[in-house]
Amino acid sequence: MGAPAERAPVRLKAASAGLTDVGRKRDHNEDSYLIDDELQLYVVADGMGGHAGGGTASRIAVETIDKRMRDTRPGQPVLPVGTTLQDSPVPETIRSAVEQACLAIFAKAQEDPELAGMGTTVISMLLDDAHAFFAHVGDSRAYLVRGELIQQISEDHSLVNEQIKAGMITPEEARHSRYRNIITRSVGFEEEVQVDVMGLLAEVGDLFILCTDGLANMMDDKEILDIARGNTLDDIPGKLIELANERGGDDNITVVAVRVELDDRPEARSARAVHSP
Repeated sequence: MGAPAERAPVRLKAASAGLTDVGRKRDHNEDSYLIDDELQLYVVADGMGGHAGGGTASRIAVETIDKRMRDTRPGQPVLPVGTTLQDSPVPETIRSAVEQACLAIFAKAQEDPELAGMGTTVISMLLDDAHAFFAHVGDSRAYLVRGELIQQISEDHSLVNEQIKAGMITPEEARHSRYRNIITRSVGFEEEVQVDVMGLLAEVGDLFILCTDGLANMMDDKEILDIARGNTLDDIPGKLIELANERGGDDNITVVAVRVELDDRPEARSARAVHSP
């Protein structure tokens, strides 16, 4: 008997929708987001540093990360077919992209005194075949909705999260803490930053929610799950933002929703869009 035929690897694709909103309390929007369906790269960034600085930092972040990832393997899947999660070069590539964004933001701030001290959070996701990879700095979040469950994938780099881990406050107290907007890491405030990277095996039907704290601070995981499961992909960002605004809209609110589907298309993939203030 001959050797069994090798099974073709499952190829997955991403469908996405994104939206940003100034909220009810701010007079300008410092968030930016990237949807690059061609590369299947998605980024949400929440800028800080004043009217000009925050928006500049978040825009530089999403543009730099996109360019870095495109320069790595332009127009092609990042991973050779059959590469395992453990052997993937993507974690270091996406980490390097965020580090390059950090350098670019820091350098820009040195050139212009009005931009001094600017920085941004970053949560980025790249889907390549059956692998989903993330790079993360700050308190913008990535959630995974799989079936009836929701899980926060990223860990907040924030003062209140440190207090939760130390047993000083509860998660509910953290949601209402006066310190909930204080982050312990940001991209661009200093020349270098420690970037968290992670990867997981994605499944058909998975839904990833990338968002700024303007959303996460206004609702709990169950509410995000209910909206994610009860609406179409295109409607999810708007419905989440609508609820955050109903709760007060204390901050800018940005949401990118990414759904994993079976890829039965030709190699051509769809369009790219950058959205910033």
